[in-house]
Amino acid sequence: MEDDLFTAAAEERREKDPAGRPLAVRMRPRTLDEVVGQRHLLRPGSPLRRLVGEGGKGPVGPSSVILWGPPGTGKTTLAYVVSRATDKRFTELSAITAGVKEVRAVIDGARRSSGAYGKETVLFLDEIHRFSKAQQDSLLPAVENRWVTLIAATTENPYFSVISPLLSRSLLLTLEPLTDDDLRGLLRRAVADERGLGGAVTLPEDAEAHLLRIAGGDARRALTALEAGAGAALAKGEETITLATLEEAVDRAAVTYDRDGDQHYDVASALIKSIRGSDVDAALHYLARMIEAGEDPRFIARRLMISASEDIGMADPTALQTAVAAAQAVAMIGFPEARITLAQATIALALAPKSNAAYLAIDAALADVRAGLAGPVPRHLRDSHYQGARKMGHGEGYRYPHDVPGGIAAQQYAPDGVHGKRYYEPTRYGAEARYAEVAERVRARLRGEGAPREEPRGESRGG
Repeated sequence: MEDDLFTAAAEERREKDPAGRPLAVRMRPRTLDEVVGQRHLLRPGSPLRRLVGEGGKGPVGPSSVILWGPPGTGKTTLAYVVSRATDKRFTELSAITAGVKEVRAVIDGARRSSGAYGKETVLFLDEIHRFSKAQQDSLLPAVENRWVTLIAATTENPYFSVISPLLSRSLLLTLEPLTDDDLRGLLRRAVADERGLGGAVTLPEDAEAHLLRIAGGDARRALTALEAGAGAALAKGEETITLATLEEAVDRAAVTYDRDGDQHYDVASALIKSIRGSDVDAALHYLARMIEAGEDPRFIARRLMISASEDIGMADPTALQTAVAAAQAVAMIGFPEARITLAQATIALALAPKSNAAYLAIDAALADVRAGLAGPVPRHLRDSHYQGARKMGHGEGYRYPHDVPGGIAAQQYAPDGVHGKRYYEPTRYGAEARYAEVAERVRARLRGEGAPREEPRGESRGG
């Protein structure tokens, strides 16, 4: 951020009139020690500490870094702290508005500054995932030769959105969503601090809890909502941001939902039971409640994956694929877009044919094993590859299914104690009806019933 006379004058005016800047901007940390959360990135000797001059001089200077994390977790804030704390030349670009021309101008300026004054340059590039491959390529010489130290920020998975050569020349630092405790401390500081609201209002616990739900781990969103609530309260002549005032100011009703208590599990249970009951509208209602309450989207995605196997299973084997794909997408994109992916998966699961046969099958098998029905593996199935195994009869009499017409050899696979037991009892719903017919036909063949009359091809092989 290289200020000219006009931007410097504007900054001076804003310093004199703090109300002219958003609360989130006023509350930006001035040092790394004031940063909320991300303690794993701020340990002594970390790349960010080195960037602000805490070590890293000489031949082992700080590396370029790529900051990856959801919105509001502090990517821009960290760059801002570096800009204030470092004695290096600091330049900021946004990939939304900048192109190769602007990047080259920064690099040329960095080389001149280094040559003429020995002053290093830090380039902060926001939204780097918006740069094309060619635009990212233009950064490579500067990063490789350390003409600039790059701080790049992205909300998208850099393994998909940043070119490999740039990734290999940079350290990837992952920012985590802020916890409720992180945000709670930030809100209380903003209420009391002179840079913030200066104690002009108070924030009761119920209103604070609503702000935490609204924020969803996003510090900027939390402070923006707090500022709106404070403005509404002061406009009414009130010194307390009541829950009612806050709801009016941010146009968001307070959802009764305790992420650490009964509501967390009750609503999650209702979501899964609505999917199991094929009530797509009720399922979407509970999904919306969880999203609105700031539930972790990864938790929701995990519940959907479990439901796909437990309640749908072989009635629609693609349900699990859908749920897993949704979980992967959620991890990559985060809220707010993840709500669409979660809704799609919820609808697909709710409307899918249902079967709990796979769930019942594994539990029945586990019950027998726990009851001691885990006899020795039949001799013909045992490993026969090691020296001496053949002398003990291992593999003797094993029939290699690929040498048998139809690929199913009539022989015993289960131990004697459970031979003939049926764990998987397929339903006749959806795709599982076809699997039910296949299972019956295969079981008959394994018993030697209805096998083809052709002679086996080749000799049996041990396994």
